[in-house]
Amino acid sequence: RLKKLFVREQKLQQQQQNFLLAITHELKSPLASVKLYIQTILKRDLDKEQQQVFLTNSLKDIERLDDLVENVLITTKLESRNYNLPKEKFNLTELVEQIVDRLQKNACRTQVLKPKLDADIMLYADKFAISNVVTNLIENAIKYSPPCANVVVKLTNEPQGIIFSVADHGIGISDAEKKLIFNKFYRVGSEATRKTKGTGLGLYIVKTVLQKHNASIKVKDNTPSGSIFEVTFDKNAK
Repeated sequence: RLKKLFVREQKLQQQQQNFLLAITHELKSPLASVKLYIQTILKRDLDKEQQQVFLTNSLKDIERLDDLVENVLITTKLESRNYNLPKEKFNLTELVEQIVDRLQKNACRTQVLKPKLDADIMLYADKFAISNVVTNLIENAIKYSPPCANVVVKLTNEPQGIIFSVADHGIGISDAEKKLIFNKFYRVGSEATRKTKGTGLGLYIVKTVLQKHNASIKVKDNTPSGSIFEVTFDKNAK
């Protein structure tokens, strides 16, 4: 029994170490990029169009940093026993639209994100936490998809509740890993062979926030490949 506890503790320490390395890498990368863009603008005599491109790219990197900091911030809040999610009624359709618009990859000629959203769906929830859930699920789908592959984002009002889903045609998730992906710091694949960036916090946040809203999430296989993450909110939640 002691050996089992020791092994589990060691595994958690290793995961935390991987997380710290990952978060440091993820913070450094966009910071270095923004620094380079600004240095280039200051050093070189760029025309207005080039400046616009550099500033737009810098803004994207800053938004990426913002998402990372929000993930760490919300994880800290969720782990505090005294923290209550401040709930309000807001337009979920508008929130999803804004996030889709921000995450849309301008570099691709074909549209990456395909939103299919019912108009004016209202939700009583913590807006900051739910926007974090939506961002994490869409970012994950883009990250694990081939370049410029379509990701379908749906929001519908069904008899069983408000359904929000994100479907990708990425690498997919094995049945064994489906049980583990919502664990804190867990990331698909092995540390040595993994190509995608990430901290392993995204899906942990998604699961924890949804639990605090009495909402559920399930992972299904997409055809011919990929995954569908489907969230069900109680439309009568007060």
